[in-house]
Amino acid sequence: MSTDAAVRRQPATLRHELALAARRLALPAAVVAAAMALLGLLVAHVLAPSWLGREELGIDRELAGDRTPTGNAVTAFMTNLASTPTIIALTAIAAVLCRIAFHRWREALFVVLAVVGETAIFTLTTLLVDRDRPTVPKLDEAPPTSSFPSGHTAAAICFYGAIAAIVLWRYRAAVLRVIVVALAVLIPLAVAASRLYRGMHFPSDVLGGVLLGIAWLTLVTRNVLHRDEEPLP
Repeated sequence: MSTDAAVRRQPATLRHELALAARRLALPAAVVAAAMALLGLLVAHVLAPSWLGREELGIDRELAGDRTPTGNAVTAFMTNLASTPTIIALTAIAAVLCRIAFHRWREALFVVLAVVGETAIFTLTTLLVDRDRPTVPKLDEAPPTSSFPSGHTAAAICFYGAIAAIVLWRYRAAVLRVIVVALAVLIPLAVAASRLYRGMHFPSDVLGGVLLGIAWLTLVTRNVLHRDEEPLP
């Protein structure tokens, strides 16, 4: 092994990992934020006053009319899987466990950046778009943020997707890989459906959250977790 290769194999400090991540993610983050803001403005202020708004409101009203006590309880549980306190707590726990398990900062920083970056882009987008929430009875207290995009949906994709990405990157057990990938897909889908059911978003808001979550998770996975060709043994 060459000297340069040996140096690259040494665990990097947190400061070094942060510097590399910032350098690689600054421009992509700006591009994603701009794209989400433009998409949100298009949806909320151009398409929503037309047929799209009528169709979406019809879907929300139909879901509200079909609510049941069981559905209310299930969707409350599912939406809490991506609530702000839950995601903060799970991210902190995951970061600590990753640091202990892998003896380096890469995976821990990856989880944190997946969630923090998504939150920052989401917050900026909501400030610029400022879309009102559906005019249906709501089962949750409406936060002060815009309806577009769905932050719960994006957060679920980024956190649970980040955990799945780490497992796929570091472990070869087929059963474990299938389980985490299934959860990384099913939990965000359940969260997205729950946000619609509970009257908190239009369908296009949820779609916006899906696009934000997938785009940001892909960028962080490529530029932080998969920065090297091979994981450490």
